Amino acid sequence: MTIPLPRRRLLAAGSMATIGGATATRHGARAQPVWPNRPVRLVVGFTAGSSTDVTARIFAQRFTEAWGQPVVVENIAGNSGAIGVDRVAKAAPDGYTLMWAANAAITILPSLQNLPFDPLKDLISIGRTLSMGSLVLVHNDQPMRSIAELVAHAKANPGKLSYGTPGVGTPQHITGEMLCRQAGIRMEHIPYRGANMADVLSGVLPIGIQNAGAAMPLVRDGRLRCIGVTSLARSAAAPDLPTVAEQGFPGFEATSWFGLMAPIGTPPEITRKVHAEAMKVLADQEMRAKFSSLGLDVVAGTPEEMRATIAADIPKWAKVIADAGIQTSR
Repeated sequence: MTIPLPRRRLLAAGSMATIGGATATRHGARAQPVWPNRPVRLVVGFTAGSSTDVTARIFAQRFTEAWGQPVVVENIAGNSGAIGVDRVAKAAPDGYTLMWAANAAITILPSLQNLPFDPLKDLISIGRTLSMGSLVLVHNDQPMRSIAELVAHAKANPGKLSYGTPGVGTPQHITGEMLCRQAGIRMEHIPYRGANMADVLSGVLPIGIQNAGAAMPLVRDGRLRCIGVTSLARSAAAPDLPTVAEQGFPGFEATSWFGLMAPIGTPPEITRKVHAEAMKVLADQEMRAKFSSLGLDVVAGTPEEMRATIAADIPKWAKVIADAGIQTSR
């Protein structure tokens, strides 16, 4: 018996069923449910209130608004962010655990420790988002007003200058050692815990190297003098401050950066969606002004560019670490 055309269409439609939020066809194939349909974790490897945490929360809020599901920042601090990265690397690759990554754990620590993860094999690069140079700072009573004067002072007083950073193996420590190697000078490294600039402010320590987000307010208030920014180009957040590169060290670049990552195996349609939404945040003029006020520059990179940056930075910092003999207690 021939079934009339309208009835055939009804029967075909009836062969589809919804199972657990996914669509099943008569052949048993199941379409993927819409992502996200429950809360998403955005892991941050540092404590609440840090630059990494603050920027992550800005993105989490915008993701929440765009996707209609809570994107919850989870702080898993320790070992320059590596504990959080390891947690993400071992998470289910279902899109519900993402990483707001900072480059210390991704590109520097691999040359200092035997880490339980490989940033190129265990994680997917979704895209870099923001970068932040460090500031080379001096106490206002110091005579040095440029990198050239710092180098000259260090050469005239070998071994007598010291500089403070947030800790051993941080981007700022690597910055200081790279400057020493390229300038042919020697300065003693004084590691602190985090953004501690009290000794530079008091004059106990002549030089400090700190990320722009933490140090820029002190420079703007005139409490410390910045003699060089470690980004390759001048920062949009402080276009009046000269770079180290333009002061006789062409190509000098040592920045902190943030980016999004996910466990290897996360579906590409999910990582593409995360990347697309992140780019919308970075294109928003109000957001760009906010990032600039925090001392941050917009990067807006592709997944391929982020992966290439990681692959290039690991050996770059490995050489600095080896040449300087930097070691951690781990």
